[in-house]
Amino acid sequence: MQSVRRIFVWSAQQRQAVPLTGLMVIILVVLLLLGLFITALSSGPIPVAFVQVIQSLMNAISGADIQGQADWVVRELRLPRAVMAILIGAGLAVAGAVTQGIFRNPLADPGLIGVSSGAALAAVAVIVLSNSWLAFWVELTGIFALPIAAFAGAMAVSLVIYRLGTINGQTQIAMLLLAGVAINVITGALTGILTYVADDQQLRSMTFWSMGSLAYGRWAEISALFVCVLLPLLALPKYSRLLNALLMGEAVASHLGFHVQRGKFVLLAAAALMVGAGVAVAGMIGFIGLVVPHLMRLILGPDHRQLLPASMVCGAALLLLADLIARTWLAPADIPVGLVMAIIGGPVFLLLLMQQIKSVRHH
Repeated sequence: MQSVRRIFVWSAQQRQAVPLTGLMVIILVVLLLLGLFITALSSGPIPVAFVQVIQSLMNAISGADIQGQADWVVRELRLPRAVMAILIGAGLAVAGAVTQGIFRNPLADPGLIGVSSGAALAAVAVIVLSNSWLAFWVELTGIFALPIAAFAGAMAVSLVIYRLGTINGQTQIAMLLLAGVAINVITGALTGILTYVADDQQLRSMTFWSMGSLAYGRWAEISALFVCVLLPLLALPKYSRLLNALLMGEAVASHLGFHVQRGKFVLLAAAALMVGAGVAVAGMIGFIGLVVPHLMRLILGPDHRQLLPASMVCGAALLLLADLIARTWLAPADIPVGLVMAIIGGPVFLLLLMQQIKSVRHH
């Protein structure tokens, strides 16, 4: 009876409004994101004044013709990169939060369990085989060839890992991580074979793509991102209560009236779609899906009603900051943003781990 009473108390707590502290944190991160957005549009080898940035944004919204060099730099060079960084960063961070919630493990990053590798393998296959075996696929899907293929790769790996890591309806974390390691090895080997048979131009494209970059994205790719990232982001808050329930186990979630298996499938599909689209357009960008949800969970707690929107905004701000550093640090050179994220994310994650170790020792 005591456990049943606790469940009802928990259920009543879930109906409460989002705490004010969480809302304030989200507002602060949104303001930070807006500041970074304006800074990203004004900074670079050709500095642009704040007033000109605002004027260019108004021209872009109204559909006016490009007026001068500064307007062209903002609208044609920096605005697409900034929008891509926001969409991809938000998608990767929320996909990480969802994956960690489903598998109840803060290390269940899409990259660690092989989802990103599956998307990368499918994208590399399209790049290398687009003139031979997969020519029909490119003709059929057009500009969506890479995002759809990457989504299919990410989704296939998600289902395989979920199948291997689930025994008698219960997710076994050790099996899940081991399956992820095996998938990473297999997809890495297949990607290596495709790299071996690629020609010089394909090899050069794959090398830069594998390090992660937002330099080659244009509005056609951004339109695909809007479909593949924005729609799941808008739909996922509906499943925040299911993710909260899954924290107490699948059996408890079922007793609370959730359709666990159907919900987990929808969540995995949404995460795979966002990761696949991001990998297809910008290449391999790690650590966002691992670090951002972990950081937000330390600040706000495990409630996914706050964790999902906070991760979305923080992920967008972090990738926008990384891209700003990538193209201004050694300007006019453009460092791959994936390398910058690794430089930022690695030490941050180690600091978080050290704080947790200290906390455990003190308790």
